[in-house]
Amino acid sequence: MSAVDAPPVSSAAILRFLRVTLHVAFAVLLAVGVLRLLTGVAAGPGRYFFLALSVALAVVYLVGTVAEKRFSTGALEHNPRRWAGLWLGLITVMWAVLMVGSVEFSWLVFPLFFLHLHLLPRWAGLTMVLLMTAAVVMAQWSSSGSDFPPLPVVVGPVFGMAFAVATSKAYRLLYQEGENQRQAADELRRTRAELAATQHESGVLAERARLAREIHDTLAQGFSSIILVSRAARRSLSSGDLASAEESLAMVEATAAENLAEARNFVRGLSSPALTQSSLAESLSRLCNQTAREARARGVSLRCSFRLDGEPTEIPQPFKVTLLRATQASLANVWLHAKATSAVVSLAFLGDEVTLDVFDDGRGFEPESLADTVAKRADGSGFGLRSLRERVVAQGGTLTIESTPGEGTVVAIRLPLGEGDNSAGDING
Repeated sequence: MSAVDAPPVSSAAILRFLRVTLHVAFAVLLAVGVLRLLTGVAAGPGRYFFLALSVALAVVYLVGTVAEKRFSTGALEHNPRRWAGLWLGLITVMWAVLMVGSVEFSWLVFPLFFLHLHLLPRWAGLTMVLLMTAAVVMAQWSSSGSDFPPLPVVVGPVFGMAFAVATSKAYRLLYQEGENQRQAADELRRTRAELAATQHESGVLAERARLAREIHDTLAQGFSSIILVSRAARRSLSSGDLASAEESLAMVEATAAENLAEARNFVRGLSSPALTQSSLAESLSRLCNQTAREARARGVSLRCSFRLDGEPTEIPQPFKVTLLRATQASLANVWLHAKATSAVVSLAFLGDEVTLDVFDDGRGFEPESLADTVAKRADGSGFGLRSLRERVVAQGGTLTIESTPGEGTVVAIRLPLGEGDNSAGDING
């Protein structure tokens, strides 16, 4: 894999590498100081003191780094950062004492530079770095035996100090970038969770609305028909008209069977059973005949006829369901509210659109006052027209209701069949 194809390295990985490098450098420089102390010509009890102090320094340093690592991984509950100042002061004092015993320990100042710049405030860290640099220069000058500090004795620590300050600044920038990335990732996860919850809620609401439309246009209207026809059957039995009662009971049985079929199809997630057994035109024609029979069973005179214009073409299944449900809802309104004697259902295929018109010669109403009338109904009815409009709009169509008191009502639906169809605007105009 080439360098161009290599995946980008995250700032967190760089920070881990720098921390590991810092700890390794500290261990190596401390080991070098101990080795030089052991191989030095000076002997005596002082050597063992400095060896013991070196071990103590290594233990204190290790305890601090392990505690910080365990806290970052969640293994340690309490944040050791509050003890960072004490820990840093202790290892700094130990280092200074060791540097008195052997100038070789002075090179430990370089990892200590990074610790002071990282753990202390900016001004305090820079102050300590300057003081430690001066201490290293003085210690190495003293060990050199020169009257004036040699140039390497000054340049080496000063250059190391400058490098440490620059690297510490880069470390802080990387650390800040890592924090920003972590916060951005947390925000992204939170936003995704909120979006998923919102989408779930929207889906639930949409499904509730769909079920409400389906139940209203099928089961609810079927139950309404059963109630009305049953009342008519009771009146026929009371008057001794057994033939009418038998016809009403047959209608109740047929309507209940259709409702059962609709309910089973809801469970299976299928469309209307009427459309699985015949074409849309045949289903609408049969619905008109059924409406007329139901009216007769209730003792109401209602003629319902179906008219087909144009050559039928294949239309999407959602269109078929929408037009069938629209016809069911419109005819239900005819025999429930319109008090009509005649209704006509007209289905037309006009090339780039399919239209459905349901006309009745009932008492009519003022379309402008329809919303207020529906809102005042105590029985909760009136959902039909709103449900019908939602169905039509969901398919990209238009619904128009024309009515005048005493002159009947026309429900007109237009569904476009072509992507470039502009008829919706003409109809609304």
